Amino acid sequence: MAIKPGMGRKSSNKNPPFLSHEFVIQNHADIVSCVAMVFVVGLMLQATNALASIFIALHHNVTGADPSHENPQGEPYSYTSGWKDGCAVFFYTLICIIMHAILQEYALDKISKKLHLSKFKLSRFNESGQLVVFYAMSFLWGFDVIVREQYFGNMAKLWEGFPEHPMVFLHKLFFIIQLAYYLHMLPELYFQKVKKDEQKAKIQHALGGFFLIATAYFMGFQRIALVLLTLHYFCEFIAHAFQLVNIFDKEEKFTRLRLVHNVVFILTRFATMVLAFLTLFYGIENVSQIKRSFMLSTVFGLQGYLIFDFISNVLRSKRESSNEQQSERLHKPAAPVKSEKTKKERKKESDLPEADQNAAQASPVPAAGAGKTSKKVKAK
Repeated sequence: MAIKPGMGRKSSNKNPPFLSHEFVIQNHADIVSCVAMVFVVGLMLQATNALASIFIALHHNVTGADPSHENPQGEPYSYTSGWKDGCAVFFYTLICIIMHAILQEYALDKISKKLHLSKFKLSRFNESGQLVVFYAMSFLWGFDVIVREQYFGNMAKLWEGFPEHPMVFLHKLFFIIQLAYYLHMLPELYFQKVKKDEQKAKIQHALGGFFLIATAYFMGFQRIALVLLTLHYFCEFIAHAFQLVNIFDKEEKFTRLRLVHNVVFILTRFATMVLAFLTLFYGIENVSQIKRSFMLSTVFGLQGYLIFDFISNVLRSKRESSNEQQSERLHKPAAPVKSEKTKKERKKESDLPEADQNAAQASPVPAAGAGKTSKKVKAK
């Protein structure tokens, strides 16, 4: 699978030097695929099967405490967390890098070429396109586990038997993939040539998500973490889906749909805090006060940060909108000949590629007194 130059990369007919930065960036999916195949081939060989299985298979099986991992009762296998999960996270991080490159090349790049987006909107499109797929998959996966484990009808299952919370196969694999996805965001900064001014927010997102999920997973809060992550991913899916709609909506016909995201966001934050408080404060009893306080402060701190960021974005958007309207009112009588561009016209111009934007801005506008000057010259 040859990876084409992605966002921000200049294609060239010349092949880059072997193992140079450009070579690694253009062929990173092939390189990572070869590394992953080493583990798969090792699983097929008897001499390396035990070592390769640590990276590929899920371990820490506690079903019946049977060392042979047999399950004669026909019940699903149950797992817990352990140190071998770190090896699995490493292997599935490689898989996430490969899947990221496949989605970018065979879906997002093909769509963006037809849209002819500007650099800013192309960056937003690629980011939201990747995250929409991840959030949709994670939400459906988490919702399926919630339904299978019957958390809806019996909320007490969120804290029953704590801290011994064995997980079914899909439940454990869900967390392994979550940790692997957030971890793969770090090398993607290099592979996608992300600008330095945009790296800080992406690094905070990757490390913050990885730290929070790993803390809940290895401290035994897998059930409540699954429910809260499912709620969060549904809200984030709505947010990035509307961001994609905004990119395609050049006429601004669907701007009122943002109200839907605002309502979903508020309900999600409220439900998250209520569930976390009921589970961690009232539900779970056999846990130290330090661990309980740490988890509650982490959940409420994150929700507070998200709410603050949400309010800041809403106020900034309203302030920019009011400034634009005030600017239009002030400049309208002062320049009757050269009319100000409307908001829709500016949005259409921003949708153009960078070269077309420069051409539009450099288009000559006749001066107010040009006609009179030409008449005077003819009269002389």
